[in-house]
Amino acid sequence: MKIKKIITWIILLAIVGFGVFSIIKESKKPGRYDELATCLKEKGANFYGAFWCPHCLEQKQLFGRKSAKLLPYVECSTQNGKAQLQVCTDKEIQGYPTWIFADETRVEGKMTPMQLSEKTSCVPPQE
Repeated sequence: MKIKKIITWIILLAIVGFGVFSIIKESKKPGRYDELATCLKEKGANFYGAFWCPHCLEQKQLFGRKSAKLLPYVECSTQNGKAQLQVCTDKEIQGYPTWIFADETRVEGKMTPMQLSEKTSCVPPQE
């Protein structure tokens, strides 16, 4: 009986260990859109949004959790969500998300990674 219990524990520990190893290995991989997000910043594109904006969240989700952290994002909302920060007032941001590019053109609303790639001449990720 004791041997069965020991074998069960060994199997459980191996499964948990494999799961932890897989999570750590996956977390070290770059995001699918890392290069595009970095290029957008280098090309002078900026994404203006608000933490409470569902469309801004959707915009970030198009890039995935990892790559979204690399986007050239500018937060426009005060912490209480009741006012706009001066940086966005100065840029005359009236809706979220708003993308402003190096040539000062702007697009209000979500943009796909492909649209952003075309607008900035950044190389899109391979499908």
